[in-house]
Amino acid sequence: MELVTKKRMQIFSGRGYPDLGEAVAEHLGMKLGDVAIDDFANEEIYCRYQENIRGCDVFVVQTHCSPINQNIMEHCIMIEAAKRASAKRITAVAPFFGYARQDKKARSREPITARLLADMLTVSGADRVVSVDLHSQQLQGFFDQPLDHLTALPLLVDWLRGRFDEEELVVASPDAGRVDLMEKFLSHLPGATPAYLAKTRTGHNVARTLAVTGDVEGKVCALVDDMIDTAGTICGAAEALMERGARKVLALATHPVLSGPALERIDASPIDRVVVTNTLPIPEGVSDKIEVVSIAPIVASTMRAIFEDQSVSELFDDQNQ
Repeated sequence: MELVTKKRMQIFSGRGYPDLGEAVAEHLGMKLGDVAIDDFANEEIYCRYQENIRGCDVFVVQTHCSPINQNIMEHCIMIEAAKRASAKRITAVAPFFGYARQDKKARSREPITARLLADMLTVSGADRVVSVDLHSQQLQGFFDQPLDHLTALPLLVDWLRGRFDEEELVVASPDAGRVDLMEKFLSHLPGATPAYLAKTRTGHNVARTLAVTGDVEGKVCALVDDMIDTAGTICGAAEALMERGARKVLALATHPVLSGPALERIDASPIDRVVVTNTLPIPEGVSDKIEVVSIAPIVASTMRAIFEDQSVSELFDDQNQ
């Protein structure tokens, strides 16, 4: 008996951010698969695929947005259900990977929660994981399965190039942890110059900028970061740059977490424009300063390459890691 098998790709989205799942599917010329997800009276999550996925290449899209713990658990349950439904390969697509900042023990008796979440996805049945701009590169070593680590860098660089001459740009790191990211931006903008900012933390989610190194007077300064959470770091850095004579300050980041007082701080800050991607949903009625570029084409291209067993790094000229 001979049987010629055909590969079949199906995409499913959790309830966390279905608009992103739909945008990704649309770029692939597909529709999201039908999956029933509901909550029991005690808030446990129920999931059942409404169509046959046996032998399929299944992509489960769920960004880890608020309520983050519920959406992470829902992601794991969807993956587990796909595994038990005999999907041939399961890819967990988490454009924003939760708990990424808890990637090491800074003090005794702390958890390394990023590793815990990597294990949860693997044990649930994920054969590979796709994410965008992890908080630190070391997270890649937390996965026993392949990880495709994408970057929004090309999108953000193109946004800058379309509006400013490189010679008037300063690319600034808001703290020591983002120096590598700043250097990646500069590799694409050779006419721009760097600036370095030093900060200290005076409490949990409270930061203060201490110093600026670099010539910023009369320049357009682009602060680059992987995420904007409460916006304390980025707004403090913007104030420091303006005090030293910057003509305009921009903020560019992949993940718009925008927790707590973030929007109020951005509105009150001297930042002219905040450019982010849609790895996370943006709240209704946000600041006019915020501009969103879509990550969906990058995620969709990566999913196509995975399905076709093609190179992912070639999509990014080897800039992804």
